[in-house]
Amino acid sequence: MTAKKLRETQAAWDEVAAGFDEYATPLTISFAEMALDGVDLGPGVRFLDVAAGSGALSIPATRLGAEVVATDVSPAMVELLAARARNEDLTDLEARVMDGHALEFEDDTFDVSASQNGVSLFPDMQRGLREMVRVTKAGGQVLILAFGPPTEAEFLAFFTGAMQAAVPGFDGLPMDPPPLPFQVADPEKLRAQLADAGLNDIQIDTETWEMEFQSATHLWDVVVNSNPIAVALVADLSREQITEVQDILDAKLRERAGESGPAVLTTRMNIGIGTK
Repeated sequence: MTAKKLRETQAAWDEVAAGFDEYATPLTISFAEMALDGVDLGPGVRFLDVAAGSGALSIPATRLGAEVVATDVSPAMVELLAARARNEDLTDLEARVMDGHALEFEDDTFDVSASQNGVSLFPDMQRGLREMVRVTKAGGQVLILAFGPPTEAEFLAFFTGAMQAAVPGFDGLPMDPPPLPFQVADPEKLRAQLADAGLNDIQIDTETWEMEFQSATHLWDVVVNSNPIAVALVADLSREQITEVQDILDAKLRERAGESGPAVLTTRMNIGIGTK
């Protein structure tokens, strides 16, 4: 990544960091806790989290006793991640600003290297994966959590449907090629990426992530703070259009929730694990 591109990427993620930490990370932690069952963690295990955001994967890994190093290109994300660790007195979690395309670690440093909706967003995902493999010890594991098809991400379908109904000319996300978060939506594409990066004994599982939304505002806040792509989607909306989108979302969520309680929207996720 060029110095200019690195600065642009840092700025884009810094802009959404506070909202990401407040809205996206709490939802994502629960899925991470489930996915971590697939790797060997415990006291003494050195665990690397690449493109860690504000800690949705790092925090539960540290709770399980691993010695965690979390990296992210965004200084704001790293500050928020470190704050989460301090709030829980998690002393075995180190947070560092770092470009995942060029990890500043020696070869064969970690027992497990992982990324949740992180490396799978890289324009050069293969380079990021190869870096993760490089710093993983022989016999160690690499874990990748990535979105399945956008058509099976209900939070996105609800949001884009409301946008299409409220905003003239909004056609939804371009899908040819798909947005980077969905570049390995096909499990076989994820398998091929992991194999090309040098991993063996690859296992790809698909799991359903159940996301609870308390209100239309909650869903709006999660989506628009989840990625710079979402920021661009809503940047030119008027206050009236935002209100209309949220009104439509409110009706959709009420219908899903039934009589009471939060609305549960499901998202298909791919979990890939390989051994170096």
